[in-house]
Amino acid sequence: MTKEFKGEVVYNQEVDKHFPHLTVGQTLEHAAALRVPNVPLEGRSRKEMIQHMVQVIMAVYGLSHTYNTKVGNDFVRGVSGGERKRVSIAEMALACSPISAWDNSTRGLDSASALQFVKSLRQSSNIMNITHAVAIYQASQSIYDLFDRAMVLYEGRQIFYGPASRAKAYFEDMGWECPSRQTTGDFLTSVTNPIERIARAGFESKVPRTPDEFEAYWQASPEYLNLRQEMDDAEAKLANDGNSGLTMLRAAKRFQQGKFARKKSPYVATIGTQIKMNLIRAVNRAWNDKASTLAPIATNVIMALIIGSVFYNTPEATAGFGSAGAVLFFAILLSALGAIAEIASLYAQRPIIEKHKSYAFYHPWTEAMAGFVMDIPIKFCVTVAFDIVIYFMAGLRLGAGNFFIFLLVTYMVTFTMAAVFRTMAALTKTLSQAMALAGVLVLAIINYTGYSLPVPYMHPWFSWIRYINPIQYAFEMLIANQFHGRNFTCSAIIPAYSPPRGDSWICSSTGAAAGQDYVNGDAYIAAAYEYTHAHMWRNLGILFAFLVAFIIMYLFAVELNSSTTSTAESLVFRRGHAPSYLLADQTNAKDEESGEKTVKAATDANTGNLDLLPAQKDIFSWHNVVYDIEIKGEPRRLLDHVSGWVKPGTLTALMGSSGAGKTTLLDALAQRTTMGVITGDMFVNGRSLDPSFQRKTGYVQQQDLHLETSTVRESLRFSAMLRQPKSVSKKEKYDYVENVIEMLGMQDFAEAIVGVPGQGLNVEQRKLLTIGVELAARPKLLLFLDEPTSGLDSQSSWAICAFLRKLADHGQAVLCTIHQPSAVLFQQFDRLLFLKKGGQMVYFGQVGKNSRILLDYFEHKGARKCGDDENPAEYMLEVVTDPNVD
Repeated sequence: MTKEFKGEVVYNQEVDKHFPHLTVGQTLEHAAALRVPNVPLEGRSRKEMIQHMVQVIMAVYGLSHTYNTKVGNDFVRGVSGGERKRVSIAEMALACSPISAWDNSTRGLDSASALQFVKSLRQSSNIMNITHAVAIYQASQSIYDLFDRAMVLYEGRQIFYGPASRAKAYFEDMGWECPSRQTTGDFLTSVTNPIERIARAGFESKVPRTPDEFEAYWQASPEYLNLRQEMDDAEAKLANDGNSGLTMLRAAKRFQQGKFARKKSPYVATIGTQIKMNLIRAVNRAWNDKASTLAPIATNVIMALIIGSVFYNTPEATAGFGSAGAVLFFAILLSALGAIAEIASLYAQRPIIEKHKSYAFYHPWTEAMAGFVMDIPIKFCVTVAFDIVIYFMAGLRLGAGNFFIFLLVTYMVTFTMAAVFRTMAALTKTLSQAMALAGVLVLAIINYTGYSLPVPYMHPWFSWIRYINPIQYAFEMLIANQFHGRNFTCSAIIPAYSPPRGDSWICSSTGAAAGQDYVNGDAYIAAAYEYTHAHMWRNLGILFAFLVAFIIMYLFAVELNSSTTSTAESLVFRRGHAPSYLLADQTNAKDEESGEKTVKAATDANTGNLDLLPAQKDIFSWHNVVYDIEIKGEPRRLLDHVSGWVKPGTLTALMGSSGAGKTTLLDALAQRTTMGVITGDMFVNGRSLDPSFQRKTGYVQQQDLHLETSTVRESLRFSAMLRQPKSVSKKEKYDYVENVIEMLGMQDFAEAIVGVPGQGLNVEQRKLLTIGVELAARPKLLLFLDEPTSGLDSQSSWAICAFLRKLADHGQAVLCTIHQPSAVLFQQFDRLLFLKKGGQMVYFGQVGKNSRILLDYFEHKGARKCGDDENPAEYMLEVVTDPNVD
């Protein structure tokens, strides 16, 4: 299946993985060019088909305006988080696969965009008979009603699978109650939460409580029996059809493939097309990221200037032997070890390449080959810039032939060592493994190059290392190139008296002959290094053989090795600090460093002393805030005369469609922008902001960025120590950290390592830590939060918002952007600031009980009336995009 039909079943991950410096258009065109069937339509070339498909997909997902905008990531400015999610969706849609799996693909999307996405899946299923399996959080009723079937899992156990329209009635018949205005999706997830679920009157003692009881109830239900019958019928039909279905599938795939593609290849594009498209992408990446492309040139020039100044104008006498050897050693060493950065670069792009491999876009080795080809001109420019400076500043042998041999050798070494380090990265599973291996390799390379430890002084047990050291062969070439065929004047003689007579004196240098006032260069390198000029071109051939061998190994490794592993999510604790209830469990006691998924933030039962929060009385306001930036020489307005205010004790929501400018407004208000021009007024109690404003506010960013090796408690203490005033004692700071841990319900994982997703804190725990880091700073004025519920399920989102509600009730001023709030969640907020596309204000004011004030405002402006069972947040997004409403 994975060998022949890999691209027929694809999986969209929750995390968006893209090359950040590619534009949206370049990303999608690359995908389309590799998956569009090689079946030209009448009157249209394949290139026109690709462009047409990209334009259609971008229009469907609302990305047309981002065609020339970089995709970006947590560190590179690009499209918004919601737009980046839509890029991931559009890329997978271009894979043209009959079976698609979507993991929380509505994360970061507003309600309208999420609904549009699921509608597009519904249409593709109806028109093209495509199968979609979707794991979704916080699904609105409109979204849920689009699905044919629903599956509910409870701690890994299946407790329902059947028609989506039947799911709610199934659990109600079981004895659970669905509150009014609660969507079916939220109701289905609530029955797996002991705190949230509500038993119907008279069923308190009858309903199942544990996952095992739910599973047993399901397996004894008529719905389960019907499912088994459907499965048996389907298997019987497949048995009767034989291999006819497989034959048809192969024929259809072969019809789409290129003329020269292998029949059983899972890829649509031929090898040549794959290399071509990956090379085009490599050129676009280098062009779009000019800083990273030019940085190695600038860095090498600076290093060459430093080394050249140290060995400036090396004398052409025996006194310059040591300097000449040193400058050649440093030149070859820096050229070689600069390639160690290839390891981190490859690990950064490996998840993207593995995703594209799973989509059957291209063979990973074709991308690796394209990367090598793209490196030819880049590494040539880097080498030339370095060599010209260091060669002539150090006063090495003047001669065109000698200089170009020097250039050739350093260029070959740069490429060879790049292949070596890339191979190491491709053969290992983690970055730490690769870097550890590289450290050992660098140590061996330096010691056995032949300079710091010349060949005559190498221990016989380890001297064999020099034969597998590419730099040793290059160093011998450079030494021979510098000294061959030259006589160097003696700088000192032994004994040091004059005039010297006969053969009774000798030059004080290795390789000298008695009675000669010069030293032959060939004699010197033979005596000092055991090198000979006769090895010059032999060594070049060996270097080339190393290069070819490591390139072949690298191409095989990237194709066959994968760092992707399917392991259960685990929580890692600091040694000896696992919670007692985990140690009490015999299963967990075998590995006290591994926690279980039951370690969950107890935000539903926070008992921390919220009265310790700093008392706040200041009111923050802003008036006519305008934010303009320049993109490719053209001005673009991101915020257009936005006004509002936040006072202590209130929870204010900032909403809008994806790309409306919510995060941009938060950045502007929190004084976190690094580019563009901001105009307008911002006040604290009617006075302009002073330089201490940032210190008085906390900003919880959408991205949860933490030091992976720290524990939760260490991260909070670090924030408290650096951000609270010096006048506060260390004990007081640490005590406040403990209170923050208690407030956020993080006691169970306070000693857990942050780690990485899958091996560390989960999404909700990371979000709580991000909030805790800002609370540990004790912001005196305001707490900004950017999408604190993004990527969380309904229960986790409720827990986060309930905690923010408690903060506001105890006097904290909170301004929070939020996506897809349910009707119940939306009621937690006091005020709403709503933005539409272009950063324009639509509404600022109170929400009101049951959103009545907000709904009355829109209905008064000509919007339709909100239904009794309709989510006010979704209703608002819908009417704002309605062209009939002014």
